Amino acid sequence: MMLALSPRPVDEPTVLMLQASPVAVACGFPSPAQDYYDGPIDLTEMLVDDQEATFIVRASGHSMTEAGISDGDELLVDRSKRPRDGDVVVAVLDGQLTIKRLQISAGRVTLKSESADHPDIVVTELAELVIWGVATFAIHHLRRP
Repeated sequence: MMLALSPRPVDEPTVLMLQASPVAVACGFPSPAQDYYDGPIDLTEMLVDDQEATFIVRASGHSMTEAGISDGDELLVDRSKRPRDGDVVVAVLDGQLTIKRLQISAGRVTLKSESADHPDIVVTELAELVIWGVATFAIHHLRRP
């Protein structure tokens, strides 16, 4: 999965305030408790820990679908977070950007695809790997039937 666009920062002056639904809307049977309202939601405050280190990255391709990342989705990527085993990361491997799940075991680093159709990437000793940032949220585009 390569990046379609260069990362762009989440601008500090930009505050996205949206009106919240007065209730959580059930996907199954309707809820009888539909009279609770909590007011507008500031998505920047809710989704971003470090505004100066957070970027929006558009995903391209299908290698991370089992992680909930589809072609064209936007990811919030925090460069201030320390990457850990199991994180979805934006990695630069030998000069190429990719989005994969970081797997570290027995001193071996693998960039795991989340699709059976795409192979994992085992990082060799001679490879140059930089973890550019840790993906924290995916803004998933809904598909029409």
